[in-house]
Amino acid sequence: MSIILTVAPVHRPRLWTMQLYGYLLILPALSFLLLFTHYPAVATVWESLFSAARNGHPAQFVGLDNYLALLDDDIFIQSLRNNLLYALITIPLAVTLALLMALAVNRQMRATALVRTAFFIPSLLPMIAIANLWLFFYTPQLGLLNKLLALFSLPAVNWLGEPQSALYCLMAVSVWREAGFFMIFYLAALQQIDPRLGEAAAIEGASRRYFFRRVQWPLLMPTTLFVLINASMNAFRIVDQVIAMTNGGPNNSSSLLLFYIYRTAFSFWDMPAAAAMTVVLLVILAAIALLKFNLLDKRAHYQ
Repeated sequence: MSIILTVAPVHRPRLWTMQLYGYLLILPALSFLLLFTHYPAVATVWESLFSAARNGHPAQFVGLDNYLALLDDDIFIQSLRNNLLYALITIPLAVTLALLMALAVNRQMRATALVRTAFFIPSLLPMIAIANLWLFFYTPQLGLLNKLLALFSLPAVNWLGEPQSALYCLMAVSVWREAGFFMIFYLAALQQIDPRLGEAAAIEGASRRYFFRRVQWPLLMPTTLFVLINASMNAFRIVDQVIAMTNGGPNNSSSLLLFYIYRTAFSFWDMPAAAAMTVVLLVILAAIALLKFNLLDKRAHYQ
């Protein structure tokens, strides 16, 4: 007598059910992304196509008139020029200083943890605290910098009150703050490099400079690209520092793009003009991102 055992077939979920389950899992994150990123961007573009509602008159569709008006806005042109100069100076300085600090603290020496902490602390401080600290340095007559000048019998300088120096004073604060933050990324990348490469270079008699130029620098290129993109975006998102230290003065010499957008929107209450400038800022940031993903990434060597 033979017994035949039958095994019930295993019913797998249908493909569409699995896909629906996956979409449900990402729905919370996707909702926040659409609500706080994509919708504001689309709404900003839409608002930039209308005029401002004033004196009881509703907003009217004006097309690209708000963008054309920016070409005749001298303060906008100056703010954009200031921001480009700000980015061209602060980005190389912050990245270079971060790399030098990372190379310095990557060695085995006494008080390494203390030095790393000292380099990183500025990036942890809130901008208002940093601004008040540097205002003490820049204060006319009583500031620390002018006290140092007095030791050499040099005249005092109104650092934040002169159009020739106000923007560069803001640059110094940004470099001081961001270099320590970028140092962490470089330090992590340096510690990921195989130590056997350094041992082999030492056996071959390679100098430290040659080892950095031929081995470390190529391997640090992905980190450098990441830091450059973040530094570029940070350079176009400065607003709290300007408000706390110069308020865009004197004579708009330290006015940056995002600060002028903020002032146009919440001081002049010209939301469509501010929206048009915001779209210009988004285009600049998108161009930086495209440059990174389509050009610079191809030249980086990933381990």
